[in-house]
Amino acid sequence: MAQQTAKKVSLKPLGNRVLAQRLEPEEKLKGGIILPDSAKKKQESAKVLAVGPGSRSEDGQLLPMPVKVGDTILMDKYAAQEVTLDDEEYLILKADDIIAIIED
Repeated sequence: MAQQTAKKVSLKPLGNRVLAQRLEPEEKLKGGIILPDSAKKKQESAKVLAVGPGSRSEDGQLLPMPVKVGDTILMDKYAAQEVTLDDEEYLILKADDIIAIIED
């Protein structure tokens, strides 16, 4: 299976890892209140930018990845490794640390 990538990023996840970018939190609450940066919590949702080829089973078969490029995912809060490249922040996490795919 070939590696899938969404936009030109020079990070390619290996094995069962996923490259994602955290989604920006809402800056304004429903009542119109604007939150300062210090009050915003880190979102546990992210957009998948690239996926690795997957992991191998004990008999050597390639196991498919549960997500694809473009999926919006919900992940464990502290599971991802944060990486900064060209002033952009990215997350690298294992597929096992993805809790759910958010469907629109």
